[in-house]
Amino acid sequence: MNQRPLEVWQRGPVDGVPPLLMPAAHALLQALEDLERIGAGVSSDALWLRPSGAASLGFHLQHVAGAIDRLLTYARGEQLTPAQREALAAEREPPELAPDAAALLAGLRDVVDRALAQLRATPTETLLEPRALGHARLPTNTIGLVFHAAEHAMRHVGQAIVTARVVTDANL
Repeated sequence: MNQRPLEVWQRGPVDGVPPLLMPAAHALLQALEDLERIGAGVSSDALWLRPSGAASLGFHLQHVAGAIDRLLTYARGEQLTPAQREALAAEREPPELAPDAAALLAGLRDVVDRALAQLRATPTETLLEPRALGHARLPTNTIGLVFHAAEHAMRHVGQAIVTARVVTDANL
């Protein structure tokens, strides 16, 4: 019988991640694994299809990486760079030279690796420190931004799974 491996959270702690941030680390790694599984083998044409106007699988792969990067920038108490703002604006439209799934997944892997490094380096005494989100400088804190990055990624995983099923007729 072909059985799926345990989910990330069931495999134990992620080395070096503080216990209070472990659920976020688990969710980010699960999102990466799920997106790698559904993105593997998707043709470039299917990657950018928008069934019934829904966001494409390519959008979800690109957006998850960008959202994690942006939210963790705010968690560090920093503002977005011009490059991050340009990437955000570019997410709204399919790129003219659309990357394939392998390129998008490589970018996502890099972002998750950097996110885990940031979680490992985040002192737990800073988790409740005030932070500001976006141009509106909405009030939040470090832990709120970290957990939102993780839950936002998982929300898009669910949408990506449905989109992938529709555009590939695969039972994912």
